[in-house]
Amino acid sequence: MYDRRLRWPVPGELAKRLEGALIDRVDRRSKYLLFHAGDGALLVHLGMTGTLRIWREPPPRALHDHVDITLDDGAVLRYRDPRRFGAMLWIASTANGHPLLDALGPEPFDPAFDASYLWRVTRKRRAAIKLALMDNHIVTGVGNIYANEALFRAGIRPSAAAGKLSKARLAKLVDDVRFVLDAAIAKGGSTLRDYVGSDGAAGYFQLDYFVYGRAGAPCRVCGHLIRQTRIGQRSTFHCPHCQPR
Repeated sequence: MYDRRLRWPVPGELAKRLEGALIDRVDRRSKYLLFHAGDGALLVHLGMTGTLRIWREPPPRALHDHVDITLDDGAVLRYRDPRRFGAMLWIASTANGHPLLDALGPEPFDPAFDASYLWRVTRKRRAAIKLALMDNHIVTGVGNIYANEALFRAGIRPSAAAGKLSKARLAKLVDDVRFVLDAAIAKGGSTLRDYVGSDGAAGYFQLDYFVYGRAGAPCRVCGHLIRQTRIGQRSTFHCPHCQPR
């Protein structure tokens, strides 16, 4: 362990916890990776700039390398994070949950995320539907780009009050969230700066955006100009014709 100063300090006893442990499976919950080892698990969050790389012959430690985990075959799993927004923590018992995981909503592809659920959790909410989509307590994994794109496909204005949308409109939105995420995954995600996939290749879903980052450009469907606003301090894009309400 080189540098414990991440979003939360890396536990000092982490090395002892992992020594001799058998990693029996790896899961993902929202943006957290879970390396299960017996009753406990190593919880890893990559933050904005974190990476995990396997090295058979690791190079010398660089400035932003923070944690090395040596496997029994000699390979090294190295955590690198220039901005230190990530995390590496230990969950003593996965049966008892963890505060970072317990309040998370369902995943977008989970059958539990359906129109009835979204209608129920948004009743009496005056917040914009875009903010509701990006609230991890409601549904996990819908970031700013994909919220914009899904709302466009659903014909819903991002600023529409979540609590006033009908179940029928929410049903279409659920379908469109899944459609957009499926399409993005198939194209390796979106590379706007330095993002690359696990194979080192850049994503190219950004070539298929209908609204995100296209302020002032003609809508690909109707030709009206795409507008940009800010909702919850995040850049928001919509077509005033295709998303009238």
